[in-house]
Amino acid sequence: MTQSVLDIEIHPHLSDVLSHDLLTPSRLLWTSGQLAALTGYVARELAGPLREILHFDTDQRWWARLALTDGVELWLLSWLPGQQTKPHDHGGASGSFSVLQGELTEQYRYPGRPIRTRTHGAGVGIGFGAGRAHQMTGTGTEPAASVHAYSPPLVPTREYRSLADVPSEMPSLPVILSR
Repeated sequence: MTQSVLDIEIHPHLSDVLSHDLLTPSRLLWTSGQLAALTGYVARELAGPLREILHFDTDQRWWARLALTDGVELWLLSWLPGQQTKPHDHGGASGSFSVLQGELTEQYRYPGRPIRTRTHGAGVGIGFGAGRAHQMTGTGTEPAASVHAYSPPLVPTREYRSLADVPSEMPSLPVILSR
């Protein structure tokens, strides 16, 4: 079950530059294409303010939530070369990420499909459907940063020992509470 935000939350450093209209608070479910458009716009048009927030930590990956509505959550993540996530999915939520700087390598898999690898450089973004499981790694020689969005928001991720352990069918999304 997901929670209801009932209001829009925006990172204090972005309150003057991240518009409520862009986050469309009335939209309760975003498509992967809409999420890709959002992360692409934020990474491209808000790059300066994002870099002022950005932090790199040698001990662990760093992240900050940029915005939250009843329909979408938006994040900024940083990656030093070699830092990575565990293999995971997004609990049935659709998602997107756009690379702000640097390079990320993604190993990904949809249920019942082969594992694939793709490298994403600065300016590249993708949207993905609810069944995608992946593992992200900061690659290249420079620190990387990326903007991520998920809809519906606040859906817990599921981690796997490896992408080979992704089930052949994904469980359905949790019930979304209405306002």
